[in-house]
Amino acid sequence: MVRGKTQMKKIENVTSRQVTFSKRRNGLLKKAYELSVLCDAEVGLIVFSPRGKVYEFSSRCMQKMLERYQKYSEECDISNTTKEHDIQHLKRELADKKERISIHEFTQRKMLGEDLESCSIKELNQLESQADRGLKHIRARMTEMLVDQIDQLKWKERILTEENVLLREKCGDQHVDGSVFRTPPAELRSIQNIDVETQLVIRPPNVQQHPYVDSSR
Repeated sequence: MVRGKTQMKKIENVTSRQVTFSKRRNGLLKKAYELSVLCDAEVGLIVFSPRGKVYEFSSRCMQKMLERYQKYSEECDISNTTKEHDIQHLKRELADKKERISIHEFTQRKMLGEDLESCSIKELNQLESQADRGLKHIRARMTEMLVDQIDQLKWKERILTEENVLLREKCGDQHVDGSVFRTPPAELRSIQNIDVETQLVIRPPNVQQHPYVDSSR
């Protein structure tokens, strides 16, 4: 016979309820005992019957287990209280951060010239002063950066000049009257020293014979 699924609701019949309580109580006590033996666990079980009778099981002294449980509960309460306090503190800090961000965004929009309709003359003067101070800081920073760049370029120029001088010395450059003359290489000097021989042939002009002139003369 297949046993049907028990419905999780109060048994209305008193006799059936008492029988079910006795069976399940004994089974629960047995499971507690097995758990303490098999797993070497400290198990404490207290059951009150509908008539107020107490059934209990403890693998060790029940009083010590209750004291231990009470101490653990107090520590948990303190820990939970501390956590709740920390959570509330974080919430307040987060709300403060959000408010600051909102104020900064609103101020930034005004600095960009937006939402100025609601500003008074005093607020506009304050915004103008803040803008002037901001421009001074920006210009000072730009000047500082430009000076640094100029110094770097001067340093690079000095390094390149020194390298150029060294290269000229290695190549045998001669500085004369502010101009540079390079010494011609040996091959070119040898070519310049070779005498160039030329042959000049002198011939009479080519004269055509006139028909009336005696050629025998």
